[in-house]
Amino acid sequence: MNAIDPTDYVEAPEGVESLKFGDEKQQAKFELGVCMAIYKWEELNTAVENSWGGPKSGEKRDWISGIVIDLFAEKIVDIQLIEETLLYAMVDEFDTEIDNDSALEIGALIMKFYRDVALQKYAKIDELYEKWQAKQSIKENVKKVHVEEDPNNPDVSDSEDDEDDEDVPELQDDEMEIDEEPHGPIVDDDGFELVQKKGRRR
Repeated sequence: MNAIDPTDYVEAPEGVESLKFGDEKQQAKFELGVCMAIYKWEELNTAVENSWGGPKSGEKRDWISGIVIDLFAEKIVDIQLIEETLLYAMVDEFDTEIDNDSALEIGALIMKFYRDVALQKYAKIDELYEKWQAKQSIKENVKKVHVEEDPNNPDVSDSEDDEDDEDVPELQDDEMEIDEEPHGPIVDDDGFELVQKKGRRR
């Protein structure tokens, strides 16, 4: 990556009070660019994946994107303001201090996206968005595979095992009784032979 100028900044033109784009498409592309830059930040991704910010870590990442976008509601934004905003957010929301220049690099990327969007150049933002979508679809597929394998297969095998455990001993007990009893005729007190019924087998 090219050397980053820590004094780099963007300023709204004379008479304009905000860095927000008047054109809706441009503003939407810039906001997408900010989100893609934030999602590209490995340190933040690690914090989200490990839930360092609690169960809503993913929502906190989106919130960070929002506060960076809001910075551009002002007349001037410099790269260090973006860097500091990112670093403070990591401490406040994820209890994590970043001691490298990664936040500065993300700030530089956001500044680049701002200038690209001002020139209506969206290729880099679109490219990152496509990569992100592809990664999300892979994650979704992996989740679906796990969801299909884990709850269903063990349940089926468990229920089959339960049925086997219940049925087999009962059948064996019945058979033992049937085999043992009719070895010879049963005679009552008066000396008459009783007829054996077959009704016990069902």
